[in-house]
Amino acid sequence: MCLLALLVWVTTALAGVPHASREDGPLFPEATNGQQFPWNKMRLPQAVSPLHYDLLIHPNLSSLDFSGSVKIQVEVHEETNTIVLHSIDLNITKAKVLASAEGEGQIVKVLEYPAYQQIALVSDSTVLKKGGVYFIELEFVAKLSETFNGFYKSTYRTREGEERVLASTQFEATSARAAFPCFDEPAFKANFSIRVRRESRHISISNMPKLRTVALPDGLFEDQFDVTVKMSTYLVAFIVCDFLSISKNTEHGVKISVYTVPEKIDQAEFALDAAVRLLDFYDDYFDIPYPLPKQDLAAVPDFQSGAMENWGLTTYRESALLFDPQKSSVSNKLGITTIIAHELAHQWFGNLVTMQWWNDLWLKEGFAKFMEFVSVNITNPELQVEDSFLRKCFEAMEVDSLSSSHAVSTPVENPAQIQEMFDDVSYEKGACILHMLREFLTPDHFKSGIVQYLKQHSYQNTVNAHLWESLTTKQHSEDELDIKAMMETWTLQEGFPLIAVDVKGRQVRLNQERYLKGEDLSRTSGFLWHVPLTYVTSNSATVHRFLLKTKTDVLYLPEEVDWVKFNVDMSGYYIVHYEGSGWDDLITLLKHNHTALSSNDRASLINNVFQLVSVGKLPLDKALDLSLYLSREMEIMPVMQSFSELVPLYKLMEKRDMEALENQMKGYIMHLFRGLIDRQAWTDDGSVSERMLRSYLLLFACLRGHPPCVSTATQLFNKWKRSDGNMSLPIDVSHAVFTVGARTEEGWDFLFKKYRESLSTSLKSRIKSALSSSPLAHKLIWMMEQSLEGSVMKTQDLPYVVTSVSNNPKGFKHAWDFLRANWRLLVKKFDLGSHSIAHMVTGVTSQYSTREMLEEIQEFFSSLTAETGAELRCIQQALENVEENIRWMDKNLLLLQAWLDKNHPEPAQLDDHFKHSEL
Repeated sequence: MCLLALLVWVTTALAGVPHASREDGPLFPEATNGQQFPWNKMRLPQAVSPLHYDLLIHPNLSSLDFSGSVKIQVEVHEETNTIVLHSIDLNITKAKVLASAEGEGQIVKVLEYPAYQQIALVSDSTVLKKGGVYFIELEFVAKLSETFNGFYKSTYRTREGEERVLASTQFEATSARAAFPCFDEPAFKANFSIRVRRESRHISISNMPKLRTVALPDGLFEDQFDVTVKMSTYLVAFIVCDFLSISKNTEHGVKISVYTVPEKIDQAEFALDAAVRLLDFYDDYFDIPYPLPKQDLAAVPDFQSGAMENWGLTTYRESALLFDPQKSSVSNKLGITTIIAHELAHQWFGNLVTMQWWNDLWLKEGFAKFMEFVSVNITNPELQVEDSFLRKCFEAMEVDSLSSSHAVSTPVENPAQIQEMFDDVSYEKGACILHMLREFLTPDHFKSGIVQYLKQHSYQNTVNAHLWESLTTKQHSEDELDIKAMMETWTLQEGFPLIAVDVKGRQVRLNQERYLKGEDLSRTSGFLWHVPLTYVTSNSATVHRFLLKTKTDVLYLPEEVDWVKFNVDMSGYYIVHYEGSGWDDLITLLKHNHTALSSNDRASLINNVFQLVSVGKLPLDKALDLSLYLSREMEIMPVMQSFSELVPLYKLMEKRDMEALENQMKGYIMHLFRGLIDRQAWTDDGSVSERMLRSYLLLFACLRGHPPCVSTATQLFNKWKRSDGNMSLPIDVSHAVFTVGARTEEGWDFLFKKYRESLSTSLKSRIKSALSSSPLAHKLIWMMEQSLEGSVMKTQDLPYVVTSVSNNPKGFKHAWDFLRANWRLLVKKFDLGSHSIAHMVTGVTSQYSTREMLEEIQEFFSSLTAETGAELRCIQQALENVEENIRWMDKNLLLLQAWLDKNHPEPAQLDDHFKHSEL
């Protein structure tokens, strides 16, 4: 984490360098040597800013440490004798300040304050003059990090079992400072000249093309890279490894290369072709040429997140980049393409134009998430990416409906708070409100506005207001449409609106309030949004628009209608409640002619009706009445959304040992979709959405013990096992086949053997998922332990393994016990505030619904200190979720029992082998 900032030693408004005293200014902390540290804020001072870094890095992959030096050219804005910058876990062995690049320089004192990850360079005799340019020279040594941040160690095994070591970087958000002393804040942009020393058996890659390699004594080589464009420290990257690569040029002349470990280079071609297509698309769409001569994509064997947008050297976990045509699924193809689209969009949104500070992280992450769908929809229409966008908005709303949510733009200061910003609100909600704005302004006006934003602020830092200014046209001003005022209601306050619609003849009465789960109704007052409403009616498929800027308003239809559907295709980030006969009218429509509404409209009705039950606006039986139409539904979005709403109901009962009602609920879901499930062919035929739906339906049916599914899957697994895993299984159905196979000790062990042998990340992922679905509890515990240890199963996958085990009826208690027992190790490995920690905390606790478990969860998390995570937002989210589950069960359990007794009294019909251990 390296943000280089220069610190002035000033405690008054006067120029000069007075010595701060404890009497005449704020208290200053104590440095590690006992002296007073001359700065007392988490953010760096503005007295000095970096212009250029000359960085030399030399890792030793045998002793697992590295040495380095950096010469930073700085500009002085206020007279000072002190420079404060970032450094963490680096041993600074020499520090000088020079008046010129080639001068002798003066050795300066180095003070360290680890709590703020800062060092101060203090001169007793030299004052840096305002307007002057100076050079800081620092030499340092450190261990390669054992985490996934900073300059860290990664390993992989060859087919022969040899372990090989490489070193790679991950600096976002605050880890450049762990690799070299620097001004590690996004606004301190500079140019970087990078040199990397290595052995002959390795190569090195960095942000820019290599200019030359110089031979050094002792068999070492120094790779010298071209100077970078002006950029933030979190985008610096370098890797020392033994990777191979393949390359192609884009139509605009940019060289694209994909780097992988040698034995997986044959899985790189799909990503290479996708990257070429996508970079060309962005070059044209943004009307700004990609400014570097090359773009590398590197698959790193150990990688915490999905990918990272380092300028010119994007890095990925292997499963997010590598594609095996014989073994990767269609969902892998979609996932890899969208992740590459995300990282390449960042080359403009984030790299070229960067947020001023992390409170506006959404300016890059929301845009990159949004541009995934804009770009892939055009470059790869066959992937039907639009079918998955809606799900992102529903995911954001899950988090945003809680009191613990935060505004899209939220003040943050320390590294843990910054890490917590990398969540569904910054990414998914950011993307969804941009989509809503695009639909409101029209795609052409929106595109011209963001192109203007990028051109006007290239190589600079921005805040929210800069974006709204670029999107506001002269026409908007004349129409008195205030884009800034409208969008600040979506970015500066948390949550989202619930729009109540009451139709009386031609008159439609509208009312807005905050949608909020929980009992604290005081937290819903004082919220007001400018909501771009859209609607269609029984008489008109034309999309009508109305901007609701007040708490209540009235609009008039041209004529009376049988039904009205607001939020067309769920393009708006809000939920709709139809008062009076509104819901009954829509339920009747779905029952008799569901295709009168688009599949996205049907999915949004399914989502909204169950969300309204959660806040007491509708009784549960109304939502279940709507679900009856699903026996005729065939489209992926409504089907998947119905599973998202119905499956959690029986998962809540599962945690309360309510087996009879649980099986009755499972029986109802199987009744709804049995026809669709039984029509699925065990092949890889069909469109992308059809194939993804097939994969999910067959997996669900086999997990539920549906006899025809279990029978077919068992036969296929036995054939595959007899062939020693060499038989070619249809990729789309292999997940279901493996899951049935993993139910026995023998089948589990065989699958694990194939997991160890495979070089296909896609196949390994499906096998790992199947292994974690097994009813064999001792195997589940072993999986979590091995993932933490990291040699047999990668530690990067531990968060997924733990949450997957927590979804298993035979594993959920073990997952919670594992999380508690290993908490300190986990926050050390994955970092406080990281998405990995949040994923485990909320995932492991999400389905508990008893007061006893709530007390147990509260007791554990209340025992933590701030240093071990007591203040994490995800803990508050987890507690709120459990409280909501308890409320839901207390209110709706008897209603659910009565409705099922009336509409579907039969329990699920299980295969004989599943009757006592069904998942």
